[in-house]
Amino acid sequence: MTTAPFDLVLMTDDHGGIDSITEQAQRAENHGFSYVTMGETTGWNIIPVLTVIAERTEEIGITDDVLSPYARAPTVYGQTALTMDEITDGRFRLGLGTSSPALAEGWHCSEFDRPLRRLRETIDIIRQVYGGDSVVYDGDVYEIDGLSYEQSVPEESPAIDVAALGPKGTELAGRFADGWVPQLFTHDGLRDRLEDLERGAELGERSPDDVRVSPIIRTFASEEPERARAIASQMLSFLIGAYGPFYGNSMAEQGYEDEVAEIRELWEQRDTGAMAAALPDELLDSVAAVGTPEQVRAKLEAFAEIDGVDAIRMGFVSGMSQEDKLATMEAVEPLVE
Repeated sequence: MTTAPFDLVLMTDDHGGIDSITEQAQRAENHGFSYVTMGETTGWNIIPVLTVIAERTEEIGITDDVLSPYARAPTVYGQTALTMDEITDGRFRLGLGTSSPALAEGWHCSEFDRPLRRLRETIDIIRQVYGGDSVVYDGDVYEIDGLSYEQSVPEESPAIDVAALGPKGTELAGRFADGWVPQLFTHDGLRDRLEDLERGAELGERSPDDVRVSPIIRTFASEEPERARAIASQMLSFLIGAYGPFYGNSMAEQGYEDEVAEIRELWEQRDTGAMAAALPDELLDSVAAVGTPEQVRAKLEAFAEIDGVDAIRMGFVSGMSQEDKLATMEAVEPLVE
C-alpha cells in the first residue's frame, strides 16, 4: 500500500455557505488528508474562506488551486501568503498558475499577455516580500521600487506551488517553485512531463526532490460504478472541450487528438450529452480514478507509485452528491492513513 500523502480539493460551487465548505474541510482533517485546497474563479474570494477553514481546523494544511497573477499584484500575494502563514501557524502553501484567457480578460480585466513571464516575475517578487527588505524589481512586466512588508517574516517562508500543464510551465515550476500541481495526465504523460520538471530543477541548480509533485486526480468511488463513470465523463469532457484551450491541448498531445477535436466540435453545438458519450473509456480510465472503491484505490495507488510523485491531490467530480463525496472519502481513507 502506498504511503504518499493525500490532499483534498474542495469544490466551492457545491457549497451554499462558508459553514458547509468548512465542515467538509473538517471531515478531510478527520479522514487524515494532508492538505485541503480549493480553486478561485468568479465565485468566492477564497482567501477569507481559507482563513475561516484555518481557524476551524487544527492540523490539516491549507492551500489553493490556483491563484492567477492577473488577479492580484505580486506584492499582495506575498502579503497574503505571509499573513496566511501566521494565521495557520505555518500550515499554508501558496498556489499560483497562469489561469486562462477567459478569466484574465473576462473577470480580472487584464490582457492575457506573456503568462509565463508574468508568473515567473510574480514568484520573484513574492520571494523578495518574504525576505522582509525593500522590494526592488525591474522586470519586463513589473517594476517596483522601495516599499517592504511591515510585519515580521518567518524563518521558513510559505511554499509556492505552480499549477502547469505544458513543458515550459513545468520547467518553470522545477526551476523556481516549491511544488508542481498537474492535472489530467495519463501515467505516460505525467512521466514525460516530469522530465521537464527535472530539467527546470537542473537549470535552477537544485534537486527535483525539492519540488512537491501532487497531481490532481478526479475521483469518484461508488458501488454503482457505471453511474459514477457517466457523471465523471460529463465533467472531463467539459474540461477537455469547453474549459479554455489548455486541458484539451494537453490531452491531444497525450495521444487523443481526434477525440479532443470531436468533443470540441460537439461543444460548439452545446451538446453536452454527446460530449460525454464521445469521451473514450480508455481516456477516462487513464486520467481519473472512477469505479468501485477497490478500483479507485488501485488507480490512486498506481498514480502514487509513479517515480517523482510525492502526493495525490484528490479532486471530486462535478455532479457528485454529498453522499457520493462522503462515500469516496471513506473509500480512500485506508490509503490516506
